[in-house]
Amino acid sequence: MAAHDLTHYLADSPPTVVRLEIEKHFDALSDQQKCYAHFISRASFQGNRIVLRQVSPESEPIYDFILALHKSCNGNWQAVKAKAQVTDEDLTYFLEYAAQFLGNTGNYKSFGDAKFIPRCPESAIAALAATSTEANEHYKATKGGISSANEQGMLHLGYTDAGHMTTYYPDSPDITQADIEAVTAWMGKQGLLPENTRLKKTNGNFQILIASAVAPSEGDVGKETRFAIEVGPLAGKTIELVYGDYASEMKAIVKEIRGASASSDNENQKQMHEAYAKSFEEGSLKAFKDSQKFWIMDKGPMVESNIGFIETYRDPAGIRGEWEGFAAMVNMERTRAFGELVDNAERLIPLLPWSKDFEKDKFLSPDFTSLEILTFAGSGIPAGINIPNYDDIRQNFGFKNVSLGNVLSAKAPNEKIPFIAKDDLEVYKKYRDPAFEVQVGLHELTGHGCGKLLQETSPGKYNFDINNPPILRETGKPITTWYKPGQTWGSVFGSIAGSYEECRAELVAMYLSCEFRVLQIFGFGDGTPDIYSSAGDVLYASYISMARAGLVSLEMWDPKSQKWGQAHSQARFSILKCFLEAGEGFCKLESSKDDLSDLTIKLDREKILTHGRTAVADYLHKLHVYKSTADVEKGGKFYTDMTTVDPEYWGSKVRSVVLKNKQPRKVFVQANTYLDEASGKVTLKHYDATLEGMVQSFVDREAPVR
Repeated sequence: MAAHDLTHYLADSPPTVVRLEIEKHFDALSDQQKCYAHFISRASFQGNRIVLRQVSPESEPIYDFILALHKSCNGNWQAVKAKAQVTDEDLTYFLEYAAQFLGNTGNYKSFGDAKFIPRCPESAIAALAATSTEANEHYKATKGGISSANEQGMLHLGYTDAGHMTTYYPDSPDITQADIEAVTAWMGKQGLLPENTRLKKTNGNFQILIASAVAPSEGDVGKETRFAIEVGPLAGKTIELVYGDYASEMKAIVKEIRGASASSDNENQKQMHEAYAKSFEEGSLKAFKDSQKFWIMDKGPMVESNIGFIETYRDPAGIRGEWEGFAAMVNMERTRAFGELVDNAERLIPLLPWSKDFEKDKFLSPDFTSLEILTFAGSGIPAGINIPNYDDIRQNFGFKNVSLGNVLSAKAPNEKIPFIAKDDLEVYKKYRDPAFEVQVGLHELTGHGCGKLLQETSPGKYNFDINNPPILRETGKPITTWYKPGQTWGSVFGSIAGSYEECRAELVAMYLSCEFRVLQIFGFGDGTPDIYSSAGDVLYASYISMARAGLVSLEMWDPKSQKWGQAHSQARFSILKCFLEAGEGFCKLESSKDDLSDLTIKLDREKILTHGRTAVADYLHKLHVYKSTADVEKGGKFYTDMTTVDPEYWGSKVRSVVLKNKQPRKVFVQANTYLDEASGKVTLKHYDATLEGMVQSFVDREAPVR
């Protein structure tokens, strides 16, 4: 691959390092609550190595290499520089890479799934490694993976048989997408959930690796662990369930979880952590689902948390979960606004553009909390979360929404804002944070929280009137598709499900943000529709922010593989296309130069409530009904068409401008907690928002390097 092709794979220089401020909210906790937060924090970070192994084969040795280098010089990087005889520039480039690596928990970007490599030459890294025997051993174990970026370097996460990188299917160079889909179908029939598994192909047969501290006497599908397949695409093959994947980490996690259970504030928390412990010890996702039910019942805690194999974005098949865990404190002031949004949800959801046949019979009112993050272990920190991801729990027990306040408010100094017209810049800067908070609230609460999956729940039983089925608006005829017994949204829509659902939730937010009573809840206006009021400014900032997000999303599209590297980016690009296709000049991309170097977004504020909202409603209605009715044939084609990047204009001309204006994503320095076992008191340690501070924070929380 030519050198110029690697430009956009180089580590950010410098990365945007910001600190997650938490001290004020942590100090407000009782001693018992601080202990509770401490144990959850420790349990979350005990899974750090799981995340590294889920990214790439070289990620864990790179991690150990960085920590061993720090250990060898006790954080005196100038000393190791002098010993290695490298330049100041090369040391800085290495530390920039290290901070970005730690911030993403691996050498692929958490947002975009593209590999990043250091700007310093490999010879400088080798020289640094040679200063320490331990560091050098870990460096050798990377097998050149730090700077490898040739044609075979697997620069993007995805299916192996498409030439991409994945470790969800380890030591299986001949495993195909068809193999994975066949095993997934078999697992569904067995009632075996995939989130905590990896899949290995050996001599044509398959092993399902299940994360657990021990091999249980009886798992989620009984005592049997070896199955001979007699019919179907896997006929003649065997499938074996192998417990004990990540056993060392799972054992350490269970220990900390039991500490959290002992420090719980109430019985729901205690039972939640006991269910977590059983799940992580025995590999039972049935026990994990129990934990989520107790979690939903734990209303309004002072310390909020969730932990496990949660989001499935990075598995190319879209079903296996990445490890994550968080501990956070409640921001009571912002939570009150979200509480009012929850109170209004039952009146807002009927406004959405579909009939009641495609909506839940009863909206289960969730917790909606503004949190300040103490700890977030995983590959990246989102701005908001809506979980659990199990539709049966969501429909029967409910769900929770959280907005992460100190993530939203963390700002980089001297931030550049390309593609926003000068006339719009003041409004954009002033109102983008409130607009995003409204967007996150509506996205998580009403977006992910709305909608009904029409199902045959068991043979001959339906959650809708099969004799008088819902009518499709487009055809005027009854529905002909629905979910069959055992099918789920994820199993039917497969790898596009994650992005499709994010798009649906974003569109719900764009549609309902046009309701000025929603903007009033967040402190803007009096509920009167006025596009030029402060509430109108928030609405305008919301729409222009979404258009800009769709434009810069092209960074996450790879023209070589024709692959989107990030679910939210794929969704937002399609929403920009929706805006551009709304007509009457509602949204345009303008440039006075052939190379588009002065590209700006022009969006007509006065047409948001007409052309903009109408276009959003039409797009949203289609996505929603296709999802509700399990119509993957039409829904999959429609969404793929909406997210297809025209190679000449979007993929070449526009994308090149986006890449030239690319801004470094934030990486967050998180605090650590320490428990004095003699006194039972927990203390907090913050770190500077620097490259060195990021490395030190990981050194301090890591168990001895193995």
